[in-house]
Amino acid sequence: MSAKNKLSLTVQYPDGRLEDAITRPLLRRWVQAALLGPAELNIRFVDAEEGRALNREYREKDYATNVLTFAYNEGEIIADDEPTVADIILCTDVLQREADEQMKTLEEHAAHLVVHGVLHAQGYDHLDDSEADEMEQLERDILESLGYPDPYDT
Repeated sequence: MSAKNKLSLTVQYPDGRLEDAITRPLLRRWVQAALLGPAELNIRFVDAEEGRALNREYREKDYATNVLTFAYNEGEIIADDEPTVADIILCTDVLQREADEQMKTLEEHAAHLVVHGVLHAQGYDHLDDSEADEMEQLERDILESLGYPDPYDT
């Protein structure tokens, strides 16, 4: 993860409340730190209404969640030089509420959710305890390399 991988990053702010606080350069830095190979990613900040609609439609869960990752070549065998392609959706309302509840800065929590989403895009998951332990340790290591505290130390 330390070597820079080729990255095509699009950022969308249909919910523009965090556009000045969570900037494209910050997002690029966080994404790049979590990449294991080349990627074509879109990060989109949405409000609770859109977040809830997406979660309901694609996960059959009727609430807004903090981050959704849509990995388009997940499960495929791809060559080392082929990019991971994904959309990462961040729900502004949930991100802000969780940061407050967990007594974290908005930047710290956003960095964690972006890293989490990028790892999901690359095939990491937390469906069982061993997968969760591996993914959480990777998140800790990446965030520490970026100068952020342990996201699970609450």
